[in-house]
Amino acid sequence: MVWVPLRNLKTNRFALYSSNNSCPKMSADWLMEWSWSLDGLRDLIATGIHSFRDCDTIALSTVACLLVLFVWYCYHIGREQPRTYVTVNSIIQSSDVNGLQNGYAYCHSPECVRCTHNEGLNQKLYHNLQEYAKRYSWSGMGRIHKGIREQGRYLNSRPSIQKPEVFFLPDLPTTPYFSREAQKHDVELLERNFQTILSDFEALYKSFSNCSLPQGWKMNSTPRGEWFTFYFVNQGVCIPSNCRKCPRTYRLLGSLRTFIGNNVFGNACISVLSPGAVITEHYGPTNIRIRCHLGLKTPSNCELVVGGEPQCWSEGRCLLFDDSFLHTAFHEGLAEEGPRVILMVDLWHPNVAAAERQALDFIFAPGR
Repeated sequence: MVWVPLRNLKTNRFALYSSNNSCPKMSADWLMEWSWSLDGLRDLIATGIHSFRDCDTIALSTVACLLVLFVWYCYHIGREQPRTYVTVNSIIQSSDVNGLQNGYAYCHSPECVRCTHNEGLNQKLYHNLQEYAKRYSWSGMGRIHKGIREQGRYLNSRPSIQKPEVFFLPDLPTTPYFSREAQKHDVELLERNFQTILSDFEALYKSFSNCSLPQGWKMNSTPRGEWFTFYFVNQGVCIPSNCRKCPRTYRLLGSLRTFIGNNVFGNACISVLSPGAVITEHYGPTNIRIRCHLGLKTPSNCELVVGGEPQCWSEGRCLLFDDSFLHTAFHEGLAEEGPRVILMVDLWHPNVAAAERQALDFIFAPGR
């Protein structure tokens, strides 16, 4: 038996030959077949490499384009989806200010429904109503359901004297001012505690200086003069640092039966209007509330005008009105008389039923 190298293989490969006459022929046939198989494999690999090289510019470009389209689609869907279901809290936010309208700061974001009235709001409100009904009941939801379903028509068809900017609940009695009897318990409670609230304000107001705005106070946009607010509850959100500065007033808010403290339409603050200041005419966001002003300091020549009807504040007395009507306020008194100061509290409209209040708190919960 002899080892003989084959020419068509690499130098480290050998074939086996036998010394008898039959074995050389069989071995040669087998080796030739093996050699052909290796050549075929080599050709196949070479063909595959050439094919890959040939299709590189076409196939790889196609794959790259598809990948780019997929990434763009994912980005587009992720970017657009929140606009359909904007959070309700963003309805009345206008912090990114780029301009003024009606004496107020308004943003230009397409996600701010108060400024753009985009159609995504109704979808969001209806989704929240369905979620509430699944958890609790549809009982008593007829008016809210009707309001959400036809919100666009209600807002567009309202007379110019009353145009709530966000949500209109149908079939509520409409009047610019309300009598004290509308929310008698809370009105009397606020008036009995007039001196307590005034004392809290006077202690708070001592921090004002000529060069800076004290922490917790907010300056609002006015065409002339100055208008400051100090919020305890802002759009349904409690501000603990402010509440700690006026603990007695804050505890008093907790004793009110009809205070809107759990949804974005509820506010409680001290409002200070300097002499010469004017708040330009504007509309509130909804008709489901009554805005209550308790007079703390009321100089002469100060007026509130709602729906074209003027009223004056009185110290220690509450003034109730529907701020979804066009309204304005001004202080034309003398500088030495000092600012006009009121405690502003948002109360439920007396004709909004208890079941509706619970549902509206859920639908318009802050951050929902």
